[in-house]
This record gives sequence, C-alpha cells and structure tokens, in this order.
Amino acid sequence: MGNHYYTENPETAHDFEQWSFELKGKKFQFVTDSGVFSRETVDYGSRVLIDAFEWADLPEGTILDVGCGYGPIGLSLAYASQRPVEMIDINQRAVDLAQGNAKRNGIENADIHASNIYETLHQGEYAAILSNPPIRAGKEVVHEILTGALPLLKTGGTLTIVIQKKQGAPSAQKKMQQTFGNAEIIKKDKGYYIIQSYKE
Repeated sequence: MGNHYYTENPETAHDFEQWSFELKGKKFQFVTDSGVFSRETVDYGSRVLIDAFEWADLPEGTILDVGCGYGPIGLSLAYASQRPVEMIDINQRAVDLAQGNAKRNGIENADIHASNIYETLHQGEYAAILSNPPIRAGKEVVHEILTGALPLLKTGGTLTIVIQKKQGAPSAQKKMQQTFGNAEIIKKDKGYYIIQSYKE
C-alpha cells in the first residue's frame, strides 16, 4: 500500500521530472516525482477546475486547496487571484514538491503544509475550498472532504470540486446537496463535472 499518492509517505524510489505547463496565462515550471498523482502533466480534471473557478464575488480571505498534490491548482490560483492560498496534502512528498514549485515559480502567497484532510489547518475560515479529491482513497474520504468543508467556509464562500461522472459525480453532488442545501454542476467537460456548493 505504500506507493499510492494518498498515503503519507510513499516508499517508491524518487524519480524526478521537470516540465512546464501554462495555467492562467503563466508558464509554470513543475517538478514532480514518483508516488504523486498525475506526475507527467497537469491532469485534465485539474485544468477544468482551474478554468471554471471564479473568485471575484467571493468574500475576502483565503482559498484552501485540499489534496494539492505537487501544486497546480493552488499555485495557479494564487498567481491569478493574488489571494492567500493554503494548500494541504496528506502525502509529504507531494507537499515538498508543491513547496519547491511555489519557490520555482515565484509564488509567495501560498502556505503549503501536510494535513490529513482538515486535521491541521492554519486558518479558521475560508473564502473558498477547492479539491480534485483522491478518488482512489475511497468514497468515505471524498465525502469527508465535502461535508467537512461547510463549517470552514465563510458565508457566501464556495466548495468547488472536480470529479468524473464514472467515478462518482452523482453521489458527490447528492452529498453536497444534503450538506449545503445546494449543489450546481457549473461545467461538464469530457466526463469531468465541476460541482459547486455555496454557504448561505
């Protein structure tokens, strides 16, 4: 089990790769490694999430990226929105990569650290929470991300996730609807659904 991207310390031998990818009009340089999710390129779901997410109407405050991996979602939104972004992942290898990628790309408004879902957060409340949730970690983990977001959001704040239809988008939408009283599919692209709830 030690080699999945959602474990705390992958035991796979390191195998670093460096490549560039344009997000939000900036050409990012990413270093990735074995034992992290989608190490060859920014995965399609994350790209759709980044493009669909709007921050202009959110309350003031920090954006939280849950399960940040090596950092494409949080870093691109830190760059584009200029808001403070907190980025968390259970996988220490992913956290180390994301911290390095923040430095590599001159992103100074990102606070990146290890946390198992919402266990160790640095803020009390957030303007928005985003996640490309770790589907392979199981439905319970995904649903914990969805339900745990509500008390952490400011009024008017949003939870936005990307999930493939075949990997449980309908069940995630239902859980968000139950939790928030609303859950809208704001975008569909190649089987990926962007689902958003807001805190009333």
